[in-house]
Amino acid sequence: MKAAVLKFGGSSFLRTDDYARVAGHIADRLQAGENKIIAVVSAMSGTTDNLKEVVLDVNKHASGSNLDAALATGEMLSACLLEAAISRLGIPVTSLNGYGLGIRTNSEFGRAAVSSADPQPLLSTLPHHDVVVVTGAQAIDQSGRLTMLGRNSSDLTAVVVAQMLGERACEIYSNVPGVYSADPYLIPGARLIPEIAYSMIAQMSRYGAKVLHWRAVEFAKQHALTIICKALASHGVVTGTIVKGNGSARAVTIANDVALVVFTSPEERDTFRTVLDQNDVSTICIEGDGGSELCILSEVEFAMRVGALARARWASVRFETAVTELDCSEMRVHFEVDYERAVSLARQIHERMYPGTADEPLRENLRHRLGSSSQLVGAAAVRSERGFRDSCPLTRREARVGLSG
Repeated sequence: MKAAVLKFGGSSFLRTDDYARVAGHIADRLQAGENKIIAVVSAMSGTTDNLKEVVLDVNKHASGSNLDAALATGEMLSACLLEAAISRLGIPVTSLNGYGLGIRTNSEFGRAAVSSADPQPLLSTLPHHDVVVVTGAQAIDQSGRLTMLGRNSSDLTAVVVAQMLGERACEIYSNVPGVYSADPYLIPGARLIPEIAYSMIAQMSRYGAKVLHWRAVEFAKQHALTIICKALASHGVVTGTIVKGNGSARAVTIANDVALVVFTSPEERDTFRTVLDQNDVSTICIEGDGGSELCILSEVEFAMRVGALARARWASVRFETAVTELDCSEMRVHFEVDYERAVSLARQIHERMYPGTADEPLRENLRHRLGSSSQLVGAAAVRSERGFRDSCPLTRREARVGLSG
């Protein structure tokens, strides 16, 4: 059965009245001729962090399964609120959460991997409802326990649902209409990228950019699904970036709280890196005055948990800001201790990529039209002023990293 798959992130739900706004958009789509709609939702902005803080306040050693079950309630509440808003408009609607959606995972709580997806729950529900609201980022393991797919992983749920139903595309709604050449709230003249290749956006995400979840992009690439980035604006829907097989781009990103893990020997560092590679965590080796280091640009909490379970040994960990410049086939990464210096460097790099943009105003109009701060933009950060290479240690301030297709 044909159904449009729409995903609404946490930035779409800053206040409770935002659910009525999203419901209105869904109603407009149905009135315009859409047959059925699957709406995948994230928790309200800030809810997941609040839930985690509450659980850890009760028990700082809470189990992974305990945490996942608690965090999943954020998406469950969000789905209930959107269902209520849609029902108020007289539209036949229901919701499915991780227990009943049909997606099963392994038992890697906090970052579970999808093992199977059964479309039957959706196929049996759609004939009786015009809209099915689905909780993002959650599923169940083989024992029926709730699992979370990872931080900001509702994108992954959306593309899996689209593939389950045989759809060729899904729409991702955020508070900005797409992927930019830089954070438009920090970098003057940031350019909206109309089309971008799967490989490029996945690399941006892996190396710290606040863009589409990299596992969602890789799943979409595997199944040839097109991702269409959109935003709900005061004057209607804004379509921004289309993610598909082709589309080159140049971008600079800024990422806060990148972890630099210091080891007493290269051997200990390389052992830890091997463990992280096995868990699909991107890392970079660095040789510095303080010894052998490993840079972890994203999924830091998961990486440190994996390291602890593997009994990895390190001397210290510090957090910095990283500026990454991506130019089609290669990437350079710069580390800065000071965030303001990182932003200044990012502006210089962007001006070099797009001459004449430095004098343009910041895109504050995006905030006025779309609301809140940017999340779906090419923004990343690291720390320290040394460079690195993905394949081998470096001691230079700047290095190039080849981007694979």
